[in-house]
Amino acid sequence: MKKWVPIASGLLAGFIAATISFADFSSKTDTQTASANNKSDAEKVYVPFGKKDDYYLFASGGHSGQMFIYGVPSMRKIRTIPVFSQDSATGYGFDEHSKKLMGGYTWGDLHHPAFSETNGDYDGKWMFATDVGNSRAAVVDLKTFTTKDIIKVPNTAGPHCAAFVTENTEYMFLPTRFAVPLGQKYESLDDYSSKYRGVMSAVTFDDKNVKLNIAYQVALPPWSYDLSDAGKKGSKDWAVMTTYNTEEATTTMEVNASQADRDYIVLFNWKELEKMVKEGKYEDVGGQKMIFPEKEKGGIYLVPVAKSPHGVDVTPDGKYFIASGKLAPAMTVFSFEKAFKAVENKEFAGERNGIPILKYDSVMEREVNPENALGPLHTQFDEKGMAYTTMFISSEIVKWDPNTGKTLDRVPVQYSPGHSVAAEGDTVAPDGHWLIALNKIAKDSYLSVGPSHPESMQLIDISGKMKVIQSAPVDPEPHYAQMIKADKIKTIEVYPKDSKNKDAVYSQKDTKIVRKGNEVHVYGIAMRSRFIFDAKSKRPDVIEVNEGDHVFIHLTNIDFDEDITHGFAINDYDLNMEVQPGQTNTMEFTADKAGTFPLYCTNFCSALHQEMNGYFLVKPKK
Repeated sequence: MKKWVPIASGLLAGFIAATISFADFSSKTDTQTASANNKSDAEKVYVPFGKKDDYYLFASGGHSGQMFIYGVPSMRKIRTIPVFSQDSATGYGFDEHSKKLMGGYTWGDLHHPAFSETNGDYDGKWMFATDVGNSRAAVVDLKTFTTKDIIKVPNTAGPHCAAFVTENTEYMFLPTRFAVPLGQKYESLDDYSSKYRGVMSAVTFDDKNVKLNIAYQVALPPWSYDLSDAGKKGSKDWAVMTTYNTEEATTTMEVNASQADRDYIVLFNWKELEKMVKEGKYEDVGGQKMIFPEKEKGGIYLVPVAKSPHGVDVTPDGKYFIASGKLAPAMTVFSFEKAFKAVENKEFAGERNGIPILKYDSVMEREVNPENALGPLHTQFDEKGMAYTTMFISSEIVKWDPNTGKTLDRVPVQYSPGHSVAAEGDTVAPDGHWLIALNKIAKDSYLSVGPSHPESMQLIDISGKMKVIQSAPVDPEPHYAQMIKADKIKTIEVYPKDSKNKDAVYSQKDTKIVRKGNEVHVYGIAMRSRFIFDAKSKRPDVIEVNEGDHVFIHLTNIDFDEDITHGFAINDYDLNMEVQPGQTNTMEFTADKAGTFPLYCTNFCSALHQEMNGYFLVKPKK
């Protein structure tokens, strides 16, 4: 028995020591506060199962033509939204609605997503994007995260950047990256300065009919037009966009388009341009209302800026616009108020291509040149109005005060950030806390996948001293992004029944196959775990047609249950489409191959998903 005494004594002593060392004698609230302030990087980005991220991140997919959706702070990829390119996973570009939207194109170059706004704040209803590759603009419905309309923009070549949207989504402005002759007709490059134009389009959105439209266009000089931004609050009727190649070079651009010491920011009053159109001060060019600034004076001005700018951003209070010349180390802060006075007093330094040039010193507030920072591009803002600028060459983000020009902080990133996005950083009321660097190069960051590497997005905590706390690989190319509070987006769970849709069938007994000459219309349903195309048929899950028939398959998913999506594919016919809960979708094609072709559900839907199939039978011609 004596031998247990020292053991018991040791255990008791250990318990007392542990209690003194590790027990919590403070209040629970104090402990929670201390814990929140001392979270590890992993804890800051950890979103446990059952919880959801605080923000949606909408990132451009560049030459993939798609838009990528991430959760923040977890940096988990949630969804790919097909927009300008086909997507076999969802059948986008194959069903009739999306095939018509694509307009015969199979790919796009998606740049600069932009949320719809109300009173200068994201309203969570719509997302807009541009296609540099085929001169298009698109709108995505944020209730369903699906593309609803795409418009081809005439008289332009490569609308690189929307001027985001005006304060209440009155307009989305699309300046074009490449100058071309109006109508893109052939003209010799020797006549570039006289025959070519860089056109800006004012696009409106009819949210009731979900249609994009072109209100008017402006025939600007034959320069390249780059990043843009719309004014806010006191500058809400104005917008700004950067230019380069004011040299009007036509070859060896990396040299010849960088000769001048300064290019220009185009400062324009869209209310004035709107008034011109109402007064008939435009010409008809290919069916579009085209304003020629050299003929109709007013509303458009030029502001000299450091050469080859790639960024211009309006501060949340709407007082300043900040431009970054990628071939100059400085950012320049311009004052809207000074610009308005210069316009009123006609303080011009001459004209260029018939457009008045404001005197640089009359508009400039200050030049900001952080020590050793090289290649400034894009600027975002936090809740205090502080600026965060990407430095492409020195691979860092620099925080600075637009009111004083003072550098406040900086953090290195890997590598070469083109753009960045802050939480609601383009609005009148940014959230602060999070900033994401969109890096063009990610070598050394992830497991090797061969000579080509993924791009990289790095999450930066800006609530205190800036710190990179997470890195995520991303498909090409995160050219730009916007971040919105998750609770602003109100998605639907299923599509509601549409009694006006003549192609929709919501009951098994109403399914049917109707022949009209050589047209065959199938009005079918998809349900767990079968297709029914004609309930009265001996084999209701079989479609039989004749070779050469023009076939329309109208399929309704009658599983009004969240996340029960069905697919529909015909083996060896190169066809697939997705039908979400409650949705009716249509596939149109010619049955040009005789034979027996299995059809099946491509989207896992139930334990008997494998059994959800049938046959597409095509009788050969006699």
